[in-house]
This record gives sequence, structure tokens and C-alpha cells, in this order.
Amino acid sequence: MNKLKPFSSQFFSVFTLLLLFLAPIVASGECTCDPEENTGHDKSKALKYKIAAIASILTASAIGVCIPVLGKTIPALHPEKNIFFIIKAFAAGVILATGFIHILPDAFEQLTSPCLKGKAWEKFPFTGFVAMMSAIGTLMIDTTATSYYNRSHFNKSQLMNGDEERTDEQVSHVHVHTHATYGHAHGSDSTSSELLRHRVISQVLELGIVVHSVIIGISVGTSEDPSTIRPLVAALTFHQFFEGMGLGGCITQAKFKNRATAIMILFFSLTTPVGIAIGMGITNVYNENSPTALIVEGIFDSAAAGILIYMALVDLLAADFMNPRMQSNGKLQILANASLLLGAGCMSVLAKWA
Repeated sequence: MNKLKPFSSQFFSVFTLLLLFLAPIVASGECTCDPEENTGHDKSKALKYKIAAIASILTASAIGVCIPVLGKTIPALHPEKNIFFIIKAFAAGVILATGFIHILPDAFEQLTSPCLKGKAWEKFPFTGFVAMMSAIGTLMIDTTATSYYNRSHFNKSQLMNGDEERTDEQVSHVHVHTHATYGHAHGSDSTSSELLRHRVISQVLELGIVVHSVIIGISVGTSEDPSTIRPLVAALTFHQFFEGMGLGGCITQAKFKNRATAIMILFFSLTTPVGIAIGMGITNVYNENSPTALIVEGIFDSAAAGILIYMALVDLLAADFMNPRMQSNGKLQILANASLLLGAGCMSVLAKWA
């Protein structure tokens, strides 16, 4: 289990540096399409909305992701309770709608823009291709990481059991002790494997969310039209709150140590505000219609959509809805399905503004 910590920290560190490195690149590049004329630009008023957006989104993100995590101290919100399945189904619906309704259409618009010249962009559906490859890549990372750590843990258990079997001098004592140890080891292996699975899920899910959060934050930060930013503040606040609940539920089941949990909460809470701050810093040189910006944003959005759709369907919904506990409880199934539809519906309605 300890081997997962360096893997996790290195992964997120490298990825964060990559995003920060690409932010100026998105802003650069010669423009081949003239920016649309917009008489609604008001820099001072837009700045006020952006500051309000940073405060509002930061607060909502932190509260949303912390509710399931702090729920460990509230008996009704424990992961083994039925209400946890219902909350998680709602959050999974939010994440699924985020991928299908919010991110994927934006990616299609960016990668099919008339500002991108060349037959490759006109003839080949890059958005669907990148989303598909990111979903396949997520599956590979998901299964490879899980199987690697499972094998590592299994080999360690075998070595410990082999050492016990070699102490044959104390036959009767060892016979009883070994059976007890085997029973414990099997239970421990099962629990350890499930815990590892939840840790991989939570980290990959956060990756998909972080990608999209940075991109949407930059888009808000570079806008100078108050009429565009104003509805986005409310929509993104709710968006981050619900998405945070989904991620918080996964973090809770992963049972990270306090330090790792705090780092993941911090990553999620700060990403969109940091994206807005980056956007504010590059406003004067950023052109959303430049080929570089369209390609980078389109590819990142496509990849994020593929990751979130895969995670919502496979790791969140399929895992919970096929759980024996839910399969044997008709009432819980009905409530979970209703919660899923409600979450997806709420997030879909928000697409009108964001």
C-alpha cells in the first residue's frame, strides 16, 4: 500500500506542472480568425465578477468535497449505509452529465472550428477519437495499477505464509496459528484489494476533473464580458459543489491518510480558481479563436470527457449498482436510480448557462 503514495504524488505533481506549462502555450499562436466584436466588454466589472467567481467556486468546491469526507464522523453518512449509495448515485449522474453535456460539446465545437485550417481537422473526428482513446487509456491505467499492487501484495502474503510453514517444530501450535493466520490473510487480502481499487478510482477521477477545471477556469478568467461571466459564476458554483460530492465519496471509500486526503481536497478545490487566475493573467495575449488555443483546449476537453464518462459508468455506477447489497434491495435500487436521474438532470439543466 505504501508504494501507492509515491506513485500518486509523482503523478499529480507531473500533471500539474504540465498544465501550468501549457497555459501560456494556449495563449500563444497567431490568430487566423478575427475575434468576434463584442460591445459588452467591461474590464472593471468583469474583474469584480471574476474575483467573486474565485471566492464562490473555491468555497463550493471545498464544501462539496468535504461533506462525504467529514461524513465519516456522522453515522448516517458512513460508506456502508444505504444513504451513501444514493448520494453517490446522484454524484455519479452529475459527473456523467458533465462529460456528455458540458465537456464533449465544447470539445466538438473547438476541434471543428472554421479557424482550424487543413483537411485533417475537417475530415477526421478528432474529438470522438481522443475521448475514446482517453477512456481506453483510463481502463489500462485502472487495471494495470490495480493488478500490479494486487500482485505485489499477494507475493508479500505468500512469502509471510511460507515463513510460517517452515517452523514445523511446534506442530500443534503452528497448526492452529497458521489456520487463524490464513483466515485473517484471506480477509485482509480482500479488504486490501478493495481499498486499493477505491484509491486508484479516486485518483483517476480527480485527474479527469482537474483537466476540465483548469480549462474552464482559464475560459472564465480570459472573458471580459460581464453578461457572460455572471451566469457562469452561479452555474460553476453548483457544478463544482456536486462534482466535489462525487469525488469526496470516492476519497472517503479510499481511506487515505489525513495528509493525502487533505492534498486531494486542496487539488480539487483550487484548480478552477487557479485556472481563473491564470486566465486573468493572460487576458491581454489570449485569443480563444487562435488555432493553438482551440487545439489544446479541444484535446484536453476531449480527454477529460473520456475519463469522466468511463469513471462514471464503470467505476462508480456499475460497481455500486451491481453490488450484492443493492441487487438484493429493491427499494434501494429505485432510490438510487431516481437519484442518478436527478443528478444527471440537474447538471444537464445547468448547461443552459455553463
